[in-house]
Amino acid sequence: MYANTDWYLYNFRTSLARKIQSLGYSVLMISPAGAYGPRLRQMGFRWEPVEMERRSLRPDVEALVLWRLVRLFRREAPCIIHSFTIKCVLYGSLAGFLAQVPSRINAVTGLGYVFTSRDRKAQLLARALSLLMRFAMVGGRTRVIVQNHDDKDTLVRIGAPETNLRLIAGSGVDCERFFPRPQRGRGASRPRKILYCGRLLWDKGLAELVGAAGILRGRGLEFIAAGAPDPGNPAAIPAETIQEWQAEGLVRFLGHVEDMRALYADADIFVLPSYREGLPKSLIEAAACGLPLIATEVPGCKDVITNGQDGLLIPPRSASALATAIWRLAANPDLARKLGAASREKALRCFDEKLVIKQTLDVYEELIPDFALVFSAN
Repeated sequence: MYANTDWYLYNFRTSLARKIQSLGYSVLMISPAGAYGPRLRQMGFRWEPVEMERRSLRPDVEALVLWRLVRLFRREAPCIIHSFTIKCVLYGSLAGFLAQVPSRINAVTGLGYVFTSRDRKAQLLARALSLLMRFAMVGGRTRVIVQNHDDKDTLVRIGAPETNLRLIAGSGVDCERFFPRPQRGRGASRPRKILYCGRLLWDKGLAELVGAAGILRGRGLEFIAAGAPDPGNPAAIPAETIQEWQAEGLVRFLGHVEDMRALYADADIFVLPSYREGLPKSLIEAAACGLPLIATEVPGCKDVITNGQDGLLIPPRSASALATAIWRLAANPDLARKLGAASREKALRCFDEKLVIKQTLDVYEELIPDFALVFSAN
């Protein structure tokens, strides 16, 4: 498995890797070095660091990355390379071709900053990436996994053969680990807690979240944001901006949180005002916990929520629309409970981890009935 961060592998792909190991296959995870690589080894997985700069465009640096991947693939001689996110998909495909790896699975976990940004430079880069991605999506021994219908349609438009595309709802959620807590300790004087979980990026809608908190100030609500910065992402929010928001007292920023179950259990409403997603895991975790959901009507989010049935969808980039939806649920506990119960039922039906893992293994079996694996995570 090849990914751009060890954090991604640790948080999203360990259940899949464990299942593959239980079937008697060899799994190698690779990514740039980070704090989670040693954790993966402690869990009993093979993990190796592979240097890669996520924002680099220097030809000499990128050529060196490719050469390291080619050498690794020749040494391991895998039957399948499974790559995650756009840059890893491109590099894994090219290095796999050069190393004569017979099969590859490319997981597009979201079309990312270059496809969501309004910046002209990002739009030009998106056109160039579209051309390069055609190489990663063709061939009889290639499969491309997407997480939502919009991304599937986009890839078809830029040249992906529909016969190679498979739609699988993210990495799934363990619905036995994430479950509703009937008693959340709500008291008459306790503020209702509005929770956001995710990276601190502009395109996650953090500015709109802060704006909504300002609109609803003084109405007995507490806004909480859990998540770490992502300095390697062009949309990263500067630390000084986060500090300014924190000082205003509108949103409480927790940073990285290990015990997500406890955080969901103490929340009343979950919000994700993102501009675009692949299939947001925080949203399906919150759904599994029976929380009422509010998210933007954008790719990824609208694959999780049916507006008015198991959550509320709002226009993106609108603090006022977010504030209106939050207050609608905060002022109507019966509606919030109804939507929360429906979100749990949908998580069980559509996003359970066991279902997602089975669908993913079915893709492996399409390519090689009896295979050894190299997993690369970006």
